[in-house]
Amino acid sequence: MSTLSLDIELERASFTVGVKLDVPLTGITALFGPSGSGKTTLLRIVAGLERATRGRVAFDGESWQDDSSFVPAHRRRIGYVFQDGRLFSHLTVEGNLMFALDRAATKGPLGLPDAVDALDLRTLLPRRPQSLSGGEQQRVAIARALLASPRLLLMDEPLSSLDAARKREIVPHIESLPARFGVPVLYVTHNVDEVVRLASDVVLLAGGRVAAHGRVADVLERLDLAPLAEGLEPGAVLRGSVVAYDSGVATVRVGTQDLRIPMGATPIGSQHNLRVFASDVAIATARPERLSIRNVLDARILTIEAGSGPNVELLLEIDGQHLRSRITREAMAELGLAEGRPVFALIKSVALESSLSP
Repeated sequence: MSTLSLDIELERASFTVGVKLDVPLTGITALFGPSGSGKTTLLRIVAGLERATRGRVAFDGESWQDDSSFVPAHRRRIGYVFQDGRLFSHLTVEGNLMFALDRAATKGPLGLPDAVDALDLRTLLPRRPQSLSGGEQQRVAIARALLASPRLLLMDEPLSSLDAARKREIVPHIESLPARFGVPVLYVTHNVDEVVRLASDVVLLAGGRVAAHGRVADVLERLDLAPLAEGLEPGAVLRGSVVAYDSGVATVRVGTQDLRIPMGATPIGSQHNLRVFASDVAIATARPERLSIRNVLDARILTIEAGSGPNVELLLEIDGQHLRSRITREAMAELGLAEGRPVFALIKSVALESSLSP
């Protein structure tokens, strides 16, 4: 596991980025927050592209910046993937990749054939960037960054300019990067669905400051963070694995219980993070019968918190994982709900369908 240590400040005309944080980097860590929260600026600070920054930046104990020294970007062994790819238009795809390989400060184990196979680029090698789709350009940009033999890969909203089809094309490649190439990823996004799909950990930025940091499931279930980021509606994230698939519907096992979810063909054993909004979870005190809702989970109420207006927010335990439900005070009273009580959580299959797409 690598660790990124930050104790920095950078003043801008409209706001100040100030971050003091040690970030353990395993897999993909998301830098998440609304536009203008400082995500890209923080990424550029880590990369060494913002020399006006004050403070300390260190990676695995190696100081990249402090009060007396500054390691320039080209010596930090960082791969950087921009929103728009930024490929060299006068070179072919193969030329772009060879440029990165030839200029790598340290020759790593990854060669051109490895990158080409991993990102499915073989048929693209003779083409120029302007003839590629947005998704193809980003795949080339990722391969180029990997061929620089980075110790850390930085990705700045790589899906933001792509349509849904191109996103589906590139997301599996991004998911596989840490395990396949042994490189941690710091991934900037303002899209909470990308956080759920790709990241294991998340740093939430608001107004240039860290509002929260931790495991994705732990951060996204917090009620106090919803006002800080667009799309961060109260809810929770369940982790499950596909145990069966038939006719466009997957059976996803969460703990010892199963969910039925409409989705495209997916391999048995594949893991999925399921984002579930509190407003999509109903509560019953007896197992219902003859119901159109296909997903009924055994649960236990952990906490009951005051919500907005006439509502309350329930935090539920589902086989060691958490789920949220928003119901009215009237319903809570009629059902006799209390902390510690066993209940049944009801989730419409269609409410889970979108959580499987980037």
